[in-house]
Formats: sequence, C-alpha cells, structure tokens
Amino acid sequence: MSILGLKKKQPKTFKVKVITMDAEMEFSCEVKWKGKDLFDLVCRTVGLRETWFFGLRYTVKDTYAWLKPDKRVLDQEVPKDSPITFNFLAKFFPEKVEEELVQEITQHLFFLQVKKQILDEEIFCSPEASVLLASYAVQAKYGDYDPNFHKPGFLAQDELLPKTVVMQYQMTADMWEEKITAWYAEHRGLARDEAEMEYLKIAQDLEMYGVSYFEITQNKRDTNLLLGVDAQGLHIYSPNSKLTPNKSFPWSGIRNISYSEKEFTIKPLDKKKDVFKFYSSQLRVNKLILQLCIGNHDLFMRRRKVDSIEVQQMKAQAKEEKARKKMERQILAREKQMREEAERAKEEMERRLFQLQDEARLANEALLRSEETADLLAEKAQIAEEEAKLLAHKAAEAEQERQRLEVTAMKTKEEKRLMEQKMREAEQLAVKLVEQSERRLKEADHLKQDLTEAKDAERRAKQKLLEITKTTYPLIAAYSAPPAPPAPPEAADFACESPPARLDFKDSDMKRLSMEIERERLEYMEKSKHLQDQLKELKSEIESLKLEEQQQQQASLYNLHSEARGYIPEPVYIAHSNRNSAYMSQMAFFEEV
Repeated sequence: MSILGLKKKQPKTFKVKVITMDAEMEFSCEVKWKGKDLFDLVCRTVGLRETWFFGLRYTVKDTYAWLKPDKRVLDQEVPKDSPITFNFLAKFFPEKVEEELVQEITQHLFFLQVKKQILDEEIFCSPEASVLLASYAVQAKYGDYDPNFHKPGFLAQDELLPKTVVMQYQMTADMWEEKITAWYAEHRGLARDEAEMEYLKIAQDLEMYGVSYFEITQNKRDTNLLLGVDAQGLHIYSPNSKLTPNKSFPWSGIRNISYSEKEFTIKPLDKKKDVFKFYSSQLRVNKLILQLCIGNHDLFMRRRKVDSIEVQQMKAQAKEEKARKKMERQILAREKQMREEAERAKEEMERRLFQLQDEARLANEALLRSEETADLLAEKAQIAEEEAKLLAHKAAEAEQERQRLEVTAMKTKEEKRLMEQKMREAEQLAVKLVEQSERRLKEADHLKQDLTEAKDAERRAKQKLLEITKTTYPLIAAYSAPPAPPAPPEAADFACESPPARLDFKDSDMKRLSMEIERERLEYMEKSKHLQDQLKELKSEIESLKLEEQQQQQASLYNLHSEARGYIPEPVYIAHSNRNSAYMSQMAFFEEV
C-alpha cells in the first residue's frame, strides 16, 4: 500500500447551523465554499434580496467576527465545532428605515434584532418610549385589540420591557400591562409590517440605534475611550456615556481611514483639521473596525447615488406588493367588517329569534290564559245574562211594585186627606155638638131657673091658698049643715079654686120635662165624652198611620234598592189593611154620629 492510501480521506462537506432572529437552519456545505456561497444560500432560503445589510457573524475567543465573503469558510477563524454555528444578523443599519427597507422580510428581521437589543439593554430606551414600542410589538404579534379575546393577563408570558425600566418604577406586571394595552388599543387597523415599521421609525431616533461600540485608547497616555461606528460616521464617547459623543466624524468629512497594527488614523477632508489617531488592544478588533467603516461608508455613498436597476425593480415590486397587500388588507378588513356585521346580525337575529320564541311562548301562554279567561267570561256572561234577565224580571216586578206602591201611596194620601177632612168635619161636628150641648145646658139652666121660679110661684100660691082656706073655712062650715069630712089637700085646693088645679098640672109636667131634660143631658154628656174618646183614638190612629206611611215609604225605597241588588222582600199588607178596616169603621161611626 502506498503512503497516500494510508492517509484518511478528507470529508467533502461540513455541517453549518445558521440562527436567524426567528428560526434555525442547518446546511451541508462543500469544503471549497467561500463565505459568499454560504451567505447566498442562507439569503435564498430566507427569501432575502436586500443582502447588503446582513452578514454571518461567529464568535471567536472573547469577541466576534463577520464571515468574509471572498474567502473560504474553513480558511477563516471559524469555530471547529460541528456543526459550525453562525448568526444571521444585520451588519449595517439604514439611515431612514422607511425609505431604505424595501422587503417585508428585511423589515421583520430588523424589527426582531432591534427589539432584542432594546430588551437586552444594548440600546438605551426611556420608559415612555419603551411602553410605546411594546404596544407596537404587541400589535405586530396579536393584531387588533379585542377586549373579548385579549383578557387581562394575556401579556404575562411576553417580554416587552427592559428590566431596568421595570425595576425603575414600583409597578406590578398588571399595571404595566394596563399601560401597554391602553396604547395597544389605539393601534387598531395596523398590519404586522406596518406595526413593525412604526416600531423601527421610533427606534431609529434612539441615540444608541445601529451603533457598534469598541474600546480604544487615545495616544500613549492610555486614555480610555469608546469608538462608535454607525451609518452616519465615527463617534468618540466617554467610557461612561454612550448617548452623547464627545467628537464625531461624519462620513462626508472623512478623507481617509487607515491602520497600522494597533494604530488607527482618521484624516479629515478638511486639511486644516488635525488628524485623529487612536489605538485598540487587538489586531482582530482593528480589522473588524476597518471592515465596518468600509461597509458603512460604501452604503453612505450608495444612498446618495441613483438606485441601481435591481434596487429600482425591488422598490417597484415592493410598492406593488405593498399596494396589493394594502388592497388585500382593505378587502380583508371589509370582509372582516362584513363578517363581524354578519355575525352581529346573526347574533341579533338569534337574539331576536330567542326573543320572538319567548314572545311566542308568552303569547301562547297568554292565548291559553285568554281562552280560559274567555271561557270564564262566557260563563260569567251567561250567568250575567241570566242575572240580567232575573234582574230585569225583578226590575219589572219592582216597577210593578213601585207603581202599586205609588198607587197605594196615592190611595193612602187620598185616604189620609179624606181622613183628615173627616177628622176636621168630626172636629167641627164635635165643636158644634159642644156648642149645642153648651146651648142646651144653657137652655136647661134656663129651664131649671124657670122650674125653680115656677116652684117658687107654686109654693107661694099654695101658701096663699092655705091662708085663704084658713080664713074662709069657718064661714063655710057655719052655713053647711053637716060638716063634710076633710078633703085631701089636693082636692081641697082643686075644689076651692081652679087656678090651684091648673098649677098642680103644670108642676107634674115640669117634673116630667125636667126629668127628660136631665136624661137627655146625661145622654148628651155620655155621647160627648164618647165622642171625645173617639176623637183621641182617631188622632192617635192618624199619627200611627203617618208613622206607618213613613215606614212604608222607607220600606219601598229599601225594596227598590234591594231589587237593584237582586233581593226583593215580601211586602207586609195585613196590618195596614187591618188599620184601614179599623179606620173605615171609625169613619162610619162618625158618619152615623
């Protein structure tokens, strides 16, 4: 076997791992590939055309380096690990992101890298700007704010603010989320690329944006300084301040940059100005600084020239793409709006359907209740009709009773009037009888007086007759032969003188007349007394009839009310008829009188 056969066969490929800001990729590369071959493969895989901003960075010892495009990969100081790890990052930053970043993927990669630098505090950001940038980051990730979907706590797992900002204020995570959400709600309608562009437009105004810092010393006094390289030029900073440079050298004012081992020389375009020299600690760092200066200066000059045809095509395509995406977003927004309106209409229709179903159910229940009510009302109507008929019948009866009562009342009034008239006539008759009795009493008194006078005259006459008889009796006895027996006084009186006989007759007649008068007077007194008693009874009966009439009127009114309520009490006529019969009998008695 030859010596060549004993040697190990060299591998023709090697493994490479490329880490972007949002993905990891592995490639199998040929040994002869240069840095440009690997870089172009990654760009094609990612879909990136703006390749001049990016590069492949790797770690070497205590610093980093960028993969050179014109040198083989394995001939550079790359790690010997397998696979070899590279970071696909932005090497150069644009002056104005809105004008220079054309592709959406370019914007997205810049957005992710700048966001990471802010969160890692490689770029200083004030708390207010941090909250605003965080709201655009949330808009780019979650889209439009929806309170129904984005409940409190939905940002708990997201890192949105630098730790120094969070520690600077005594605020809870919920309070920070509330502040971010307040800004986030105002970004409604922004697409992801628009929100990322807004983020970059705010970030490019930060002092440390796109600046690469290196430690340097000035002259031989070993004064520690910081050198900053960005798209605008070179800047010299104090070690404790990376925000405000002490001295700046814009690319437009630099005539030449050179280095010799550890010494760097910056020659201004204005020859009157002094040449600035500084020293770095490592040769590798000097090479990196020079590489960054050349790349940023080339881009600076490129921006001030007319765009190449490739860039013009890219911008035209990007413009068309943006217009197309804008149109698509508008269409999508309209469709989304229409869908939301349709969903709202659907929800409204469902709600209305449920409402109508509830209303229909309630209407059915109401219908059933109304039917039951109608049945009950029909029954009640029938009962009411029957009651109405009954009431009409009772009303007719009541009307007849009322008419009868009116007739009875009229008769009662007529009877009362007749009764009062007869009472007045009876009173007049009684007065007449009293007057007649008084007249007869007077006549009786006169008769008694005449009788007394007659008796006195008779007595006187008898006395005279006796006297005469006593005077003439002896003469008569002397002339007569035999004496006659004594005659009774009456016979003697009658025989001696005729006037005494006539007086005797008158005395008996007067006695008889006196007895008759006395008897008539007694009878008249009894009748008068009986008449007075009858008058008293008649007055009391009239009073009772008046009271009975009032009670009867009240009873008739009560009967009318009772008939209206469906109850008619039976009238009582017996006592009234009895009283009428008694009244008629008394009136007949008075008529007889």
